[in-house]
Amino acid sequence: MADLDAVESRIWRLLEPYRDELEEATIYGMPSLRWPGSGGHDYFAAVKRSANKVSLYAIAVDTWPEALQGCTARFRKCRTGKATFSFPSLDDELAAELEAFLERLYRPYREHHAGRSAT
Repeated sequence: MADLDAVESRIWRLLEPYRDELEEATIYGMPSLRWPGSGGHDYFAAVKRSANKVSLYAIAVDTWPEALQGCTARFRKCRTGKATFSFPSLDDELAAELEAFLERLYRPYREHHAGRSAT
């Protein structure tokens, strides 16, 4: 069985670069990162651990599905729900792909929110 502590820690490390602009929040009791002042379901990422996996909730993928372009079939298999990506383990290759996905997803998320706060 995979070390879920390590999986969860790694996901949070991949989210670390976004903490400069995002604020910590919760959604349904899950820790999340969101644009300051946004609320409800307008979060960038939330993380939840269960008995067998760690899930990353990236609701922004519903709005910007193009962030999935270029993802491998292996990464796409981790998508277990509309905006949920589940990781029973997270090796270097999959972590690199998750990192690239988060970068692609953050660009339009940031542009959307930065544009709103400028008006």
